[in-house]
Amino acid sequence: MRKKLAILCGICVGTMLMGCGATTTPEIIMPDEPMASAAAEASTASDAQTNDTAKSDDASKTTTSGNSYTVYLITMDLTDSYWQSIDNGCQAAAKEIGNITYKWIGPDSHDDALQSACIDEAVANGANAILIAANSADGVNDSLKAAADAGCKIVYVDSAASFDCVTALATDNEKAGQTAGETMIQDLKDNGIESGTIGIMGVTQDTASCVAREQGFREAFEGTGYTLADTVYMEDDASKVAAAVTDGLGSGYVGFFGTNEGTTVAIGDALKDAGTESNVVGFDTSDAVLSLVSDGVVYATMQQNPEVMGHDGLEIAIQALEGEYTDTNTKTDTGVTVITKDAM
Repeated sequence: MRKKLAILCGICVGTMLMGCGATTTPEIIMPDEPMASAAAEASTASDAQTNDTAKSDDASKTTTSGNSYTVYLITMDLTDSYWQSIDNGCQAAAKEIGNITYKWIGPDSHDDALQSACIDEAVANGANAILIAANSADGVNDSLKAAADAGCKIVYVDSAASFDCVTALATDNEKAGQTAGETMIQDLKDNGIESGTIGIMGVTQDTASCVAREQGFREAFEGTGYTLADTVYMEDDASKVAAAVTDGLGSGYVGFFGTNEGTTVAIGDALKDAGTESNVVGFDTSDAVLSLVSDGVVYATMQQNPEVMGHDGLEIAIQALEGEYTDTNTKTDTGVTVITKDAM
């Protein structure tokens, strides 16, 4: 009854000439020219995470110039396996390039102050480049400016702040959210459901990537017979999503949208606990999410390409340090694929 989709959004890149270190908000231009991923054939074998939640890898090869560099990956937290995938890509690139000291750190929860402290720690420990999934658009800018003033190259992965950068590698989140909405609409109609209310679960009000996904999702429903409920924010507490799902089921909601891995899993678990079914579309492909898709609890999930973000992000950071990559504020859409049970 439920079938389709394997839609691959194109990968594209755009550039804008603005110097790193300024305090203006970059405008990202994305033309139609595709860019092939440099990480398409990269090895992404992962190492075990250390007890202090930091990872390092000192490779034995050498960079083009023979210089050695220290690169930090800083994510929103250290919980989601999605961040592990970005780390895998970074590790692969560090080994390929060689002579790189690489570390992955992050806060325990989504918090601007905690993530700013991680940036400050990286700078204090001699980071030459920082790859960061920014917790919010503006909340960590002061620390990013201090890092840039210290000579660090800033590369965004998954979620960008408004501070200038070398490049940002991420899913076109608004487009991906629209694809998620179109996917849900089609499945609802395939099942004879032409109207009803849909619950939306976000992370925080400041998580720019998830806010953009929600915006695209809502745009997909414009002019339809469906009603979209106000967003419920999980804020590192899955019980908030569980309560919202329970309330939604009681109110006859016909579907639920999760804007990231955590919200998608929380929705699926709440439905399993309730012993009922609903149309669920979510994000990311952790083992937990894929298990929910395989079991038919989640109809579809948007598969991003986090390993590409990590691999190519670190590669470009080193190229910038070597003087080989001189553009600023470029952006690469690393694409999204729709995964359903029938497409697995």
